[in-house]
Amino acid sequence: MDTAQVVEKQIYIKARPETIFPFFTDPDKMVQWKGVSATLEPRNGGLYRVSINDKSVARGQYVEITPYERIVFTWGWEGENSPLAPGASTVEVLFTAEEDGTTVTLRHYLPADQTEQHLAGWNHYLPRLVVAAEGQQIAPDPWATEASK
Repeated sequence: MDTAQVVEKQIYIKARPETIFPFFTDPDKMVQWKGVSATLEPRNGGLYRVSINDKSVARGQYVEITPYERIVFTWGWEGENSPLAPGASTVEVLFTAEEDGTTVTLRHYLPADQTEQHLAGWNHYLPRLVVAAEGQQIAPDPWATEASK
């Protein structure tokens, strides 16, 4: 796999890393901003599986977890015709405490032909993370009822 391409996004959230971190490890918190269901086993080698809707399911494994600082997990899509098999790419999330909140940096290492689609996905979901992690009311996700991407 050509992993030379990186989708990198940075967001600022008015919350501490301790508040934001569980949105990547707790299934109930995950589905507040991404997906309709999640099975998360936040330990090295543990399952990362998020159903975006009834046809799109992201799956991988946690690779590294440093509480409140860093999470690394593999990523791909379930399904026979998936252009990115489960675990075929890697997502790294960094949490940097600031005076009044946290800067979250997300890097998704992907094959070049997958960057546009995944950039669109992170552009859709990261603003939802901000709303959820700041404790605000979040609108239902329009992608939750979409067919497979």
